[in-house]
Amino acid sequence: MMKGKFPEWLKKRLPTQDKWMHVEDILKDLNLNTVCQSAECPNQGECFANNTATFMIMGRNCTRNCRFCAVTSAKPEKLDSLEPAHVAEAVKRLGLKYVVITSVTRDDLEDGGVSHFIKTVEEIKKISDDIKIELLTPDFKGEVDILKMLAEANFEVFNHNVETIPRLYSTVRPEADYQQSLFVLEKMKDLNDQIYTKSGIMVGLGEKKEEVIEVMKDLRGKDVDILTIGQYLQPSSMHLKVKEFITPELFAEYKTTGESLGFKSVVSEPFARSSYHAAESLK
Repeated sequence: MMKGKFPEWLKKRLPTQDKWMHVEDILKDLNLNTVCQSAECPNQGECFANNTATFMIMGRNCTRNCRFCAVTSAKPEKLDSLEPAHVAEAVKRLGLKYVVITSVTRDDLEDGGVSHFIKTVEEIKKISDDIKIELLTPDFKGEVDILKMLAEANFEVFNHNVETIPRLYSTVRPEADYQQSLFVLEKMKDLNDQIYTKSGIMVGLGEKKEEVIEVMKDLRGKDVDILTIGQYLQPSSMHLKVKEFITPELFAEYKTTGESLGFKSVVSEPFARSSYHAAESLK
């Protein structure tokens, strides 16, 4: 996590360690990863203390190297065939009614890892069809055949983050494409209009307010249902520096603007992340 003087609204009281050790013990026992740990999320302690976590499947190493992300970029690991069942077992032990599953990007796999996502969904639904599942996925290079496979799975929310404004993509996400991310969100809704679509952006990277609002309009133009907006925090000295700490007042303004544009839910606050209070945003 970045060091330095934070504004008052970015100071967070951490729960005592014993409150989150239960979740850590289950993750270790089942050899599971979470994006909470790998991406050094500031909400990790809070979420673990509340018996929740965002499972990150398909290993710890990503085939892309985004300059904002703390997830390791290295040679990807071999897929663990037992992982889908282990995720389901963790869901059962934690008594989760809403599950968020994400992954590293696996450009090395022919199907981008979508079959692994599908197997994980199937294992969880074996516990109970009432468990709601949110998938936070890579862009799968915009491959329509891969998106078609995923659209047939039994899950409730498709989440794919655009992350930032188009002008900053070459700096923040040099191996991704803004229009491709919009296409993925639009295509998933076209393929399965029963799912909710969701996307998120980070602010504080040098974007202008008008540019953030344009991204909101672009997402609504693709019929995206749920939006998250949160403060970017620098994971290490090797990552992009924070250009600005966005005030709670501006976050509140973004929320009001998003709601006026027609999003079903807008989570806009400094500590907002893709999966933070995800279950509540679906209500």
